[in-house]
Amino acid sequence: MKINILKLSVLSVVAFGSLTACKDDSKKETAAVVEVEVVPGINLDYMDKSVKPNDDFFMYVNGNWVKNNTIPDDRTRWGSFDELRQKTDEDVLGILRSAMSEDKDLGKIEVLPGSDQEKAVFLYETIMDTVSRNKEGILPLKSTLAKIDEIATIKDLEAYLIDMEPKGGGGFFGFWVGADAKDSNKNVASLGTGRLGLPDRDYYVKDDADSKDKREKYVAHITKMLQFLGDTEAVANTQAKQVLAFETSLAAPKLDKVELRDRRKTYNPTAVSDLQKMAPSIDWTAYFDGIGAKDLDTIIVREPQYVKALNSILQKNNVSDWKAYLRWSALNRSASLLSTELEYADWEFYSKTLGGAKKQRPSEERALQTINRTVGEALGKLYVDKKFPPEAKAKAEEMIKNVIKAFENRISALPWMSEDTKLKAIEKLQATTVKIAYPDKWKDYSALEITGPEAGGSYLQNMQNARAWSFQENIDELGKPVDKSKWGMSPQTVNAYFNPSFNEIVFPAAILQPPFYNYQADDAVNYGGIGAVIGHEISHSFDDSGSRYDKNGNLNNWWTDKDLEEFTKLGKALADQYSGLEVLPETFINGEFTLGENIGDLGGVNAAYDALQMSFKENGKPEPIDGFTAEQRFFMSWATVWRSLYRDDALKNQIKTDPHSPGMNRAVQPLLNVDSFYEAFNIKEGDSMFVEPENRVKIW
Repeated sequence: MKINILKLSVLSVVAFGSLTACKDDSKKETAAVVEVEVVPGINLDYMDKSVKPNDDFFMYVNGNWVKNNTIPDDRTRWGSFDELRQKTDEDVLGILRSAMSEDKDLGKIEVLPGSDQEKAVFLYETIMDTVSRNKEGILPLKSTLAKIDEIATIKDLEAYLIDMEPKGGGGFFGFWVGADAKDSNKNVASLGTGRLGLPDRDYYVKDDADSKDKREKYVAHITKMLQFLGDTEAVANTQAKQVLAFETSLAAPKLDKVELRDRRKTYNPTAVSDLQKMAPSIDWTAYFDGIGAKDLDTIIVREPQYVKALNSILQKNNVSDWKAYLRWSALNRSASLLSTELEYADWEFYSKTLGGAKKQRPSEERALQTINRTVGEALGKLYVDKKFPPEAKAKAEEMIKNVIKAFENRISALPWMSEDTKLKAIEKLQATTVKIAYPDKWKDYSALEITGPEAGGSYLQNMQNARAWSFQENIDELGKPVDKSKWGMSPQTVNAYFNPSFNEIVFPAAILQPPFYNYQADDAVNYGGIGAVIGHEISHSFDDSGSRYDKNGNLNNWWTDKDLEEFTKLGKALADQYSGLEVLPETFINGEFTLGENIGDLGGVNAAYDALQMSFKENGKPEPIDGFTAEQRFFMSWATVWRSLYRDDALKNQIKTDPHSPGMNRAVQPLLNVDSFYEAFNIKEGDSMFVEPENRVKIW
């Protein structure tokens, strides 16, 4: 949903009821004393030992996996993350089936009537009720289309946008409530830009061959989709071109993706009276009152230059353009919730054309994605009960402590940072909140109405209810203290994140599995996997964006001018390194756009490696396993985590839209800046993996 997406956009991620009421404490105690055998954590069959690690480390570690794997037809890429996500989805779907089953012999999970878990089940059932969805077709959308058709003036447009904001938004701009960037304990209102049909501004404004090609295909897609509303092909094509032109006018004044990473540029507290002067076409007080944000006097305007440009667009009074854009936006936003024919047509463009997928994911997997986004913690309660061993959390907590200590030691030893800034950096590090596996306090879905198909519930209606509930929950936070106990991901999400406003690092239960983490494997494998992921998230607190926040999560410069200058130089050197990587012909990584994630990877590997050495000092260093030293296994584990295959279209789309570098580059590029990597594999001048010592970037 729009609000959650907007709020999550400030987080830095790896990739791409009460707890005690749900868990059996006696089982936790029993599990804690079970002795486990250390198991090999690296699959040697994935390696290609005909390749020298000095020449191509990615293929050395992953070569046979690359040779023996293909991207599934329903995927746009395939790798460790995707394998684990598929496994986790299968686990969660099994839990859902058990909750829906009436057969206790098949492991039926008891779900109480009216419970949050029952709502997850009901939502799943209505998504899978394709008979009802196909019978209704576009009928559920007709009332919205009728409202758009009646728009004749700016006042009519205002009324429509007020009506649609709680339902997911109508377009032009969006409203949400979140932590104030300079006072992270206070919730404030923010005004953002409107949603567009293409996933990034570059698609609208760039003249490279791929952007031009995708614009043409976007027009063809809109033309096809509008015919579902009854338009002739000729009329639909004319409308599609009108939509593209209008969306381009909205995209052009937006900040580009590199600028959007600088929170200083998007933090613009503005009195509502000044907003009224900035964009007098809209009656802002009436708008805010209409959506329930009454008596609002100040709002954070994310992109003032966009708001000014929007005012100029609205002053032209091209009602036909407004209606074409709104009509398409309404259809585009709802397509996947309507008939399977519309859902498939939507997939054809967004997954097949933009990503290169050859077929849709299975319907139950698509349904699960929706549930995870909508009532994820309701399902998460069941997931952690069934799938997450308590001893895994305990060992992960110990690893996190070690990586944080290693990061502190690295800060203390930095040659380019002054003692005053080091002190403040360490204070921020020590103030970091760590969240592992699942929330201490689960989200309360009691006010959310989800109706099962037997009681007449429909997919579209349930999603409209969820959007309205989410909006109301969000707007109710206005003026209240920020609840920093909340999670931005559900436990069954294979990912992790850093939230600068909360100064927290978060690791959902699902990522605490192989290949990232195996509590039965040796330390070298775990520190090279989840240890480096932990270090990655910690490093986000000190990347080019996160470093602008202080220990309390406030946008506040704690650097000396000289230290900041040195840090910026180091960041530019790393960005330049990545910008030289050509992933496809004439397609290069954008080093400035991906800088935060690349700093995260480099800092994460360094801190995890040092934490591993600390572990050896305390517990002793093991003998080689399978012929590889612990140091070699550490770096091999890191490269295993990032094994990846991409379709060309998916890779091009990632370069345009995703601040993460592609997996095969993440597997190797950070290591080329780590001296210990050269020592572990005896990499010397003349080897393909060799970078001159003076050109190796060392930040954290």
